[in-house]
Amino acid sequence: MADNILQITGVKKSFKGYKAVDIEHVDVVRNTIHALIGPNGAGKTTLQNIVSGSLRLDEGSILLNGQEIAGLPSHSMARRGLVRSFQISAVFLGMSVLDNVRCALVAKERGFWAFWPSALSLRRHNAKAMELLSRVGLEGAAGDFAADLPYGKKRALELVCTLALEPELMLLDEPTQGMGHEDEGPMIELIREAAKGRTVLIVEHNMKVVESLCDRVTVLRGGSVLAEGSYDEVRVNMDVIEAYLGSPDNASAGSSDSPNSPEANRV
Repeated sequence: MADNILQITGVKKSFKGYKAVDIEHVDVVRNTIHALIGPNGAGKTTLQNIVSGSLRLDEGSILLNGQEIAGLPSHSMARRGLVRSFQISAVFLGMSVLDNVRCALVAKERGFWAFWPSALSLRRHNAKAMELLSRVGLEGAAGDFAADLPYGKKRALELVCTLALEPELMLLDEPTQGMGHEDEGPMIELIREAAKGRTVLIVEHNMKVVESLCDRVTVLRGGSVLAEGSYDEVRVNMDVIEAYLGSPDNASAGSSDSPNSPEANRV
């Protein structure tokens, strides 16, 4: 039997009568990379908001390591080992690259976000912060302001700050959003490295990223699970093709975020 770190069961969420999420069951297996994909409005980000604690569900159960977490706030989730990295880079732009990572390490140590840590507490984390930065090639930019980093490097810094919190389960929301093709490959490798020894649940439109990284894929449509399986299984599923392209007859045309598009299938 699979070792499931996350179990989502009977989760429902509506907004003024509009059913945004209606999930019967999704399991995420420990130490895997699991993707949530689907056309725009499928409920991917809403479901991730619910799992992360930033949005309350209407009903249902979410188990993390067998314990109920539905309805807990995000900071309580983080203490239990679930940390989310957002679609838009969420780093402190007015701080140095090094200080961003050191503050994340202080937060992990104290169990809450310490916005005014002492200089001594920051210096105590210098070695660990530099070690983490070296993993993504940012050690040379440690003294630079985060605001001065190119977009791809800002996303890499955000990933480092997430890793500094030592999550057991990491939620990633469109980590390659807004990146040029030259940054996609390095980010894929960063995520692959970050996933070693932990579980990743990722929302991603870029099918090249999904194909390259993910062990399992859940496809959502209209807030519900349409299909689930490996990338190779879902990309030839006719229900999935129709959901993305409108009809099976259009499948040969492809689209940039479709599992069946020629661009998505390039290695």
